[in-house]
Amino acid sequence: MGKVAKEDMNVSFYSRSDNMLDTDPLEAIFALNLGEFLSEHLISEELAKKIAKSDRNKTESLKKQLQELISIYSIDNTLSILGFESNDDYVIYNSIAKTVKLMLSLETCNIYLSKKGENKLKLQGSSDSCDTLPNKYIKSSWKDKCDNTFDTKNIRHFVFPMKNNFECIGAIEVTRDASRPLEEEYANLLRITAGLFVTSLGIQKLIDEVKKVLANDVVSTGELQNLRAQLTAIIGDLGDQQQVFVETLASAVDFKRGLKTNSHSKDTAEISRKICHEMGLGDKTTDLVYYAGLLQNIGQITLDEKILNKREKLTDEEWKQLQESPNAGVSLLMNINFLSEVVPYINYKCERWDGTGTPEGLEGNSIPFGSRIISVADAYCALTEERAHRKAKTKEEALEILKQESGVKWDPAVVEALLKIC
Repeated sequence: MGKVAKEDMNVSFYSRSDNMLDTDPLEAIFALNLGEFLSEHLISEELAKKIAKSDRNKTESLKKQLQELISIYSIDNTLSILGFESNDDYVIYNSIAKTVKLMLSLETCNIYLSKKGENKLKLQGSSDSCDTLPNKYIKSSWKDKCDNTFDTKNIRHFVFPMKNNFECIGAIEVTRDASRPLEEEYANLLRITAGLFVTSLGIQKLIDEVKKVLANDVVSTGELQNLRAQLTAIIGDLGDQQQVFVETLASAVDFKRGLKTNSHSKDTAEISRKICHEMGLGDKTTDLVYYAGLLQNIGQITLDEKILNKREKLTDEEWKQLQESPNAGVSLLMNINFLSEVVPYINYKCERWDGTGTPEGLEGNSIPFGSRIISVADAYCALTEERAHRKAKTKEEALEILKQESGVKWDPAVVEALLKIC
């Protein structure tokens, strides 16, 4: 990458990159040796200047597009934190490991990574801030790119490699008491988290490469196009993985809450999306509301299952944990930066239209629109689901309750949209 060698100046770029042939005519002409065209009077000097100007404009446009992609997907805006030159990366990896331990009720969580060019694993983060060396089972999982399970004394270890089709950059190890198997819902979440790490770290490596190219004074249009194609492709992969991650995380939340179908969050998100469509909201807003619907109860995954499923009166300490759970969920979402935009929707979903809700006592239209939508969808889904303390209500009964509370608890316009889609 960088400057084009002098001996290559008389060679068409497209002769070296056949995949770039499908482009506009001006670029195709400029890719040829313009000197020969001028000497043979096949094109005028004026046309040659226009072609050169077009290529410069194209180059500047590509540079601007790459800069915009970098600004959006830089190291601070993704789940990954590889690339820090200080020891700050350990702090963040430790935080992630501690969050995973808390969420999934684990004994420990360790994150191992291998640096490029080095054929060894190194502990990058730990829920217990220990300095554990990877044993042969963890190394085997990493090299073979497959899950692994092994026991040491009364502890069972579960290892999930961070892999894609091309490489394996590390592994996530979690432990439980040997008498407690790891639920498949949690195992799936860990596999997807491991994959998300790989893609996020891959983006950072590519961004570093793009930055080096953009720093050069001379760079070909074709090289910029190739980098743009690579970057947009991996960003597309990240987007797909993020959606699967959110949906799997929501399923894990529902599982921990003891819901029979493990689909309450998914159902709420789907109803929320339909309400958005009925109300004519844009695609981005609809997507954010959908994610907020999925993750509205995310704070509860950090609570003890006994509290979530308890039928008796809660103790003062248990009430405190329950009341603080939304803050735990919001904090977690803030750490997963690609979801940070849904935080306000979740944080204010318990506000009421009449201003008597929590946490701020917001009233009417001062409540974020997304919060008003997911609160109605959540209430409808909760009413029509069977719970430990009551039977499910019919669709008609649930809608009637929402109609009666419209203008008090709920935004009347959102309730009206729900009535139309149900």
